[in-house]
Amino acid sequence: MGILACRPYRWGQGMTQEDFMNKDECILLDTEDNVIGNCSKKKAHVFSQLAPRGILHRAFSVFLFDAEGRLLLQRRAMDKVTFRGVWTNTCCSHPLHGYLPSEVDTPDDVSIGRAPGVKRAAVRKLYQELGIHPSQIQPSRFKFLTRLHYWAADVVTHGSDSPWGEHEIDYILFYQLKENEKLGIHPNKEEVDDIKWVTKSELVDLLSDSTAKEKDGSKMIWSPWFRIIVERFLAPLWWKDLALTLGTDQFVDGKIHRFDCSSEHFGGAGKAGPWLNQIEADEIKQEDSKVEKKKVEE
Repeated sequence: MGILACRPYRWGQGMTQEDFMNKDECILLDTEDNVIGNCSKKKAHVFSQLAPRGILHRAFSVFLFDAEGRLLLQRRAMDKVTFRGVWTNTCCSHPLHGYLPSEVDTPDDVSIGRAPGVKRAAVRKLYQELGIHPSQIQPSRFKFLTRLHYWAADVVTHGSDSPWGEHEIDYILFYQLKENEKLGIHPNKEEVDDIKWVTKSELVDLLSDSTAKEKDGSKMIWSPWFRIIVERFLAPLWWKDLALTLGTDQFVDGKIHRFDCSSEHFGGAGKAGPWLNQIEADEIKQEDSKVEKKKVEE
């Protein structure tokens, strides 16, 4: 794939979801977020006996808040190949290989909390998915908090032998509108079925309500990664005080937090089971041991 210049229009306008899966090149990673290559989005998301959790790649999640502190949610379109029809945060997607300016961040970019490549990708996708023109978003106002490593087989929408899923190291980006600042939001129906602004309490209530319904009477479902992000990070920490989260580096930790999604998202064509929760526990134990050793030495 050649170098693609990023212009202020909806990349891929007129392309089908299958076109995107074949043409977009994901950034492949090892478990420490080091870039090891690239491949088509389709190949990265295929779950099989040879690749039970697909291929680990880089992603980002944008959490866009209005001036009052409400979060913008989107419901992924039914035309999407993976996790169709699920509610999730404002925008979830991938920085891509082959763009100019580059969307590939270096370890130095991450270590100083900049991640300019991921922020460029976020601006591109906010326009493609939600029609938010790049002129309305200032990349310098994105707050890059941390990275989350997770995987999930898409068995809810594709069945127990699903050939699709996600396996990502996800860069978390916060952005808040200023008082009286307005955005022109024009969802692309090939990407987004619906949007809604919610308060923290409204979101927590929706997630806990197993009877919540869509406008057509169908059951409301959530992306597996978003549910865990809300429960472990967003509600108890990041959204507790947005001014603190956005105005300080209290939650900028440089770490990679790892988790398996809930057991209902195990399986798929590769019959994958729990994995990352144990790795996370081992890493925490090792870090605690280092802290205790340092205390003894002091």
